[in-house]
Amino acid sequence: MSFRTLDGTDLAGKRALVRVDFNVPMDGGRVTDDTRLRAALPTIDKLRKGGAKVVLLAHFDRPKGKRVPEMSLRPVVEPLSKLLGAPVAFADDCVGEAAQAAIGALKDGDVLLLENVRFHAGEEKNDPEFAAALAAGGDLYVNDAFSAAHRAHASTEGLAHRLPAYAGEQMRRELEALEMALGSPRRPVMGIVGGAKVSTKLDLLNNLVGKLQYLAIGGGMANTFRFAQGYGIGGSLCEKDMADTARQILEKAKAAGCEVILPTDAVVAADLAPGVATRTVELTQAGALGDEDKIFDVGPKTLAQILQAISHSATLVWNGPLGVFEVQPFDRATVEAAQHAAQLAKSGKLVAVAGGGDTVAALNAAGVSGDFTFVSTAGGAFLEWMEGKALPGVAALAQ
Repeated sequence: MSFRTLDGTDLAGKRALVRVDFNVPMDGGRVTDDTRLRAALPTIDKLRKGGAKVVLLAHFDRPKGKRVPEMSLRPVVEPLSKLLGAPVAFADDCVGEAAQAAIGALKDGDVLLLENVRFHAGEEKNDPEFAAALAAGGDLYVNDAFSAAHRAHASTEGLAHRLPAYAGEQMRRELEALEMALGSPRRPVMGIVGGAKVSTKLDLLNNLVGKLQYLAIGGGMANTFRFAQGYGIGGSLCEKDMADTARQILEKAKAAGCEVILPTDAVVAADLAPGVATRTVELTQAGALGDEDKIFDVGPKTLAQILQAISHSATLVWNGPLGVFEVQPFDRATVEAAQHAAQLAKSGKLVAVAGGGDTVAALNAAGVSGDFTFVSTAGGAFLEWMEGKALPGVAALAQ
């Protein structure tokens, strides 16, 4: 996809409406994690250096079209100002007189944060009148919120049709990484998909098996696939009603030439608790597991097979842990696979792209987030992109 960036754009004196993702964790009106604020800095800095008046649009939480004081963006002003090393103004609304007056007071290079766009019902409805009211405050539109790009809202999609539209720096990084991963990847391409349930990742699996050369399936969803093949899984988490679907996915993968890696051995325990007694068992169709045995991680033989496939790949796309990484020792497979991929990525032998909440947490736990080619914090948008779905906020930027 071809999209416009800010490179070479005349920004001097222009009012730039910038959609950012400031839906940050807060506790008692205080921002507890400024990751998303930091992600917006390159775009804000670029606009300021170009002489633009920077007007930030964002949402926080789900006020459902009503003004909810506890969901105000005002607490973001101070930490953002500290990160920028410059003052950030705040307007008590995102449209109307309050917004227009605050925008009108800006000088070139100034930064203004408007109040929560979701205080207006027109935002999530992508109402044309609300989009027009937002557009009245800008000369150009910049979308820097990939994480909200799967929503066709006024500030994520509608504005792109009313003003000259550009991808911000964070949006550009995300789109370029995704293109490297599945758009025009270096082959062979491998996917690692984990998670509790097959039912939540049906679209993802069906899309990936037609694009990958290797697909490793872990987490609780692997139990469903093994159950579908007649393997004993003891008392492990399993969606038995998804067995037919799992078999269909495996057949589709075989027809597409995608090698699916499923657990041949597993680490089991009676309960999920630190220090619990564990054992490693071979998975067989005869059923080596009792009802008290629950699978919480893939075993060493399966891990070795996954590591070998990563080594043979040129591109890796990862969504979901291989085991219950939050509880030791069931983090072993996820951590070792992550560290192996990170080492190859650092040496330039592998393009490694990962995303999804649990995945980001797992990579952080393994201490390798900074070594992957790209780690997306976009959550739902990253998953929908992996599912092969068009993202309205991205499609609106297409030239």
